[in-house]
Amino acid sequence: MKIMIIRHGDPDYVNDALTEQGKVEAKLLAERMAKVDTKAYFVSPLGRAKMTAAYTLEKVGRTATECEWLKEFFTVKIKRPDRGGADSIAWDWLPQDWNKEPQLYHKDEWMDMPVFAETDMREEYNRVTGEFDKLLEKHGYKRDGNFYEVTEPNNDTLVFFCHFGLECVLLSHLINVSPMILWHGTCAAPTSVTTVVTEERRKGTASFRISAFGDTSHLYAAGEEPSFSARFCECYDNESERHD
Repeated sequence: MKIMIIRHGDPDYVNDALTEQGKVEAKLLAERMAKVDTKAYFVSPLGRAKMTAAYTLEKVGRTATECEWLKEFFTVKIKRPDRGGADSIAWDWLPQDWNKEPQLYHKDEWMDMPVFAETDMREEYNRVTGEFDKLLEKHGYKRDGNFYEVTEPNNDTLVFFCHFGLECVLLSHLINVSPMILWHGTCAAPTSVTTVVTEERRKGTASFRISAFGDTSHLYAAGEEPSFSARFCECYDNESERHD
């Protein structure tokens, strides 16, 4: 099986839509995705993801299943220590603060940290990954500990249109790592494509492996620079780039 996770185009967060640049990105993405033999499409209920998916779906004459659990993973807010306990999404936590806590790197214990334990992080993470596993089981791969039992081996491709924070949650579950590593150590630009494939090295047991992360080659091929959204300033003196 192959899973392709796509982040929405450059967002207009105020209106939960795409900017004009985001629409250009989504059209270029559609040109790329039209060439992919896809078994099924799934999409977040949020406007920016649905608008991104619409360009591809129209081009291939297909529909997508809307999944509530694919919406951005921002329902759980942490009390950010450098801001006097102000609410913040986990992937905006200041690195020099969270990096002091080795427990946050542990695939099981990261949710036990007080900053998460006082929220419903565990329930929300387990709910989302549980729904993801239910879907994978329907397509032949049943979660068994840290691996997957292969009940119906296949070479199908499933495509998900969603969001960066949510993408990292799904990936952390598939490869068994703390999402903190992905939230802070990676950046998926708008309309980037992350590809994950199963490896069945012993019959009946599969693991997932990321073969490409945040690929924006469809933008570069058209001479388009990826949008800066999701990143912070490359240098502190770059005034036009997001600082915090």
